[in-house]
Amino acid sequence: MTGDNPRVLELRRRVHADPASIAFAQLAEECRRKGDNDEAVAICRAGLAYHPDYLSARVTLGRALVELGRLDEAQTELTLVLTLAPDNLAANRAIAEMYQLRGQLSEALVHYKRALELAKHDPDLEHQVERIENVVSPPPRPAPQRESTPTAIEDLFDFDTLLEQLGGGTKPKAESTPPPMTAPAIAVAPRALDAVELVEDDSDPFSRLERQLRDSDEQRGYDEVVASAPDERAMDQRVMAELEDWLSAIIIDREQRPSA
Repeated sequence: MTGDNPRVLELRRRVHADPASIAFAQLAEECRRKGDNDEAVAICRAGLAYHPDYLSARVTLGRALVELGRLDEAQTELTLVLTLAPDNLAANRAIAEMYQLRGQLSEALVHYKRALELAKHDPDLEHQVERIENVVSPPPRPAPQRESTPTAIEDLFDFDTLLEQLGGGTKPKAESTPPPMTAPAIAVAPRALDAVELVEDDSDPFSRLERQLRDSDEQRGYDEVVASAPDERAMDQRVMAELEDWLSAIIIDREQRPSA
């Protein structure tokens, strides 16, 4: 055939001279590589009639049929090869392409992975395996990140309710006037000796000394209680005043903030 290289011409001569020559397999593969798939199929079928167990010729036949879109015929030939030689790299790769053309990606992935195990680091096979895996079992999409918005202090507290509970209303007071301080009512337990009428002898110096000491201890305890109560009341009033000032500042800021 015009345009054939010397190797192809020699193979043609040998096959024409002897149709039973095993050179048919090489001639068919050369035709397939050039894109002459119809001729490759014809040469393979003629030669396999003499050598039906020639697996490499069946692989060439299967690959040429895949190129022609005759997928059922290709599957028959390639399945036969893999039944006899499961580790045939070319057959695994060809049948993977056949399943991929059919849209049977799971089956294609099985044979592409098997071919990659046999080929070891073939970049084209690695690409095919990765691409089909992303279709068959796509990785989970990352959860969308929600834009963080600053939390306003008004979202943390119900200031209106808090103001009502504190008796502040909805408007801040011009000046907080603390209630007048009064001495707390101190409940003083009656003295045990007062519960019983005793006759004390003022003429007895020891009795007078004992009564004076007792009265001095009770007066000192009363003075301590009275002295501590105003300090605690003043602290409570100071805390309430600071809280009211804080709430007043927040309310003023809310009123002055431009509306959205």
